[in-house]
Amino acid sequence: MIAGLALGCLATTFPAGASAAQTVARGAVVSSTQVEKLDKGQVAERLRATGIDAAQVKYGVSAYRVVYRTIDAKGRPTTASQLVALPDNRRRGLRVVSWLHGTTVYRGDVASVNAKSTDRASALLFAASGHAVSAPDYLGLGTGPGHHTYGDPKTTVSAPVDALRATRAFTRDHKRRLDSRVLVSGFSQGGPAAMMVGRFLQQGQDPYFRLGGLAPIAGPFDLSSFQAAAADDKIRMSSLYLAYFVISADRYTDIYRTPSEVFRPPYDKQAEKLFDGNHQAAEIAQALPPTSEKLFTAKFLDRVRKPTGELKQLLTALDSTCDWKPDVPVRLHHAKGDKDVAYDNALHCRRQLRSLGATQTLTDAGDVDHNQTVREALPLVVAGFTDSRA
Repeated sequence: MIAGLALGCLATTFPAGASAAQTVARGAVVSSTQVEKLDKGQVAERLRATGIDAAQVKYGVSAYRVVYRTIDAKGRPTTASQLVALPDNRRRGLRVVSWLHGTTVYRGDVASVNAKSTDRASALLFAASGHAVSAPDYLGLGTGPGHHTYGDPKTTVSAPVDALRATRAFTRDHKRRLDSRVLVSGFSQGGPAAMMVGRFLQQGQDPYFRLGGLAPIAGPFDLSSFQAAAADDKIRMSSLYLAYFVISADRYTDIYRTPSEVFRPPYDKQAEKLFDGNHQAAEIAQALPPTSEKLFTAKFLDRVRKPTGELKQLLTALDSTCDWKPDVPVRLHHAKGDKDVAYDNALHCRRQLRSLGATQTLTDAGDVDHNQTVREALPLVVAGFTDSRA
């Protein structure tokens, strides 16, 4: 993807003289910058250019890059960025959508920065249909410091929940009020993330927000099988997916002692540097061999197929993101034509939900690829969320 900026003139930084409690509070807003102000027709034009049906566009949208306080994988204070999108209508009370994006290696490809991204368009669609939108960039992406904690269950929840808190504070300053019931959706990596955030909200672990709806799209819900397939080169871009997961995981939990345990030379000296958030996907793909067999040591690939230790614990946690009973219907979306994340992942999630008696549906987007799946599913998700409003 090519990053494109559309920065407006409104920039607000909160005063340095705030109290200590305000300064360290998770979800506190650090700064906000307006990045879009589009009328209804401009929103529809943007969606059509991205390949998304614009029939549900009702309003213009104002969107902001909001930097907020959160914690890193070790519980230390940090900041993260998100896109907050609001409908330009007269309604003071708004239902909020938490939109969780897919795997992103380059920090500039997220919704708060890249005006041409599908995630920016996704947020615009939700907002143009009448919702407030919190679209977090995740840790280490957007304007957030450090590396992205790809696959970390803790920050997969903490950063989006703190983003919701920041969205509530931001909208309150704009004389709007968020309903406590959160509509959660996400694509690819954001699919399991949606289920984890939903579980957190249903458990009442936030003092205000509760779960209001769930609609994951094309998520790798059976991550053990997904990574094993990547080890066997059975998925597209297998070496990049597996390298990103392993390198990121090693940064927040010990997966390997030295890169040479994992990567064949000369990649043992190069791979970690490529996943610093400053390299685009095409650049990384060009620098790495196209197959896992040529990138990783045989011993490590065997370990991925039969994980032990920290790796097994992490994969087990990520295999069970659907293993609970939501109080709301779960609308799963996937495509049988998906060559990146197999349709079997949706079946895995549906089996777990069914076994616990959860209400769920699975909609097949058809013979389309991974990225087209989200474009096909989004209008259905918006319609489902609109119907669920009370």
